Amino acid sequence: MLSRLTRPQALAVCALPVVALVATAAFAPLPFSLAQPGMTANVLGDNQGTAVITISGAKTRQTSGQLRMTTIEATNPDTHVALGDVLSAWFATDRAVMPRDSVYPSGESTKEIEQHNGAQMKESQDAAAQAALDYLHLSDKKVKVTLKLADVGGPSAGLLFTLGIIDKLDGNGSGGDLTGGRTIAGTGTIDDDGTVGAVGGVALKTQAARRDGATVFLVPKAECSDAKSELPKGLRLIPVTTLKGAVNSLVALESGKSSVPSC
Repeated sequence: MLSRLTRPQALAVCALPVVALVATAAFAPLPFSLAQPGMTANVLGDNQGTAVITISGAKTRQTSGQLRMTTIEATNPDTHVALGDVLSAWFATDRAVMPRDSVYPSGESTKEIEQHNGAQMKESQDAAAQAALDYLHLSDKKVKVTLKLADVGGPSAGLLFTLGIIDKLDGNGSGGDLTGGRTIAGTGTIDDDGTVGAVGGVALKTQAARRDGATVFLVPKAECSDAKSELPKGLRLIPVTTLKGAVNSLVALESGKSSVPSC
């Protein structure tokens, strides 16, 4: 014969599985990566003692100002991310919770991921050099561009690489600097034809940019809303979709003779 449980007893029995599930979730690894603002690097200067952009076969010019590519720092692909970590980062303005697969290719080892990111960076550098030389109507058979940026992977520095090459070779096209002497940061992939593509983590990248002195940030137009979500004070957003548009916006910013697009 079964005896009937009292209400407190029944609640206690029902609560046990819930407590067990919560305890398991609190300590079980979750498929997320935690990200924060990363390093930035001036592509017009040196990085770890080596020039980021080296050009031979064409006369280069002295530049002023900075063009800073931006990054995010994410937890390693094999890092144990628990519920407490996710909840803590969720409410922080300088951190973000991102699906692991959006940061790292699914099913690959740490070494394979590093190789993948390195290959993406190489493709991005090749595309940046080609896009810049095509924009300036220079032959890649005569002009050689070498890009070096240590400890950074992925394609998101493509736009800034391209602008850096253009600034070193031609400036703003009228004898001045493409930067106008400012510290300008940004992000975005680049295709051979000059198309600028979206990237991830722009809200964190704007924080890295402002931290390192930037007052202007070039952002893929499709990510304007993300960039505005945690926009630091004193940082101006300029949306871009093409290399030509990015150059025109920087020239207009300096000359003040035409309007500059905004998010």
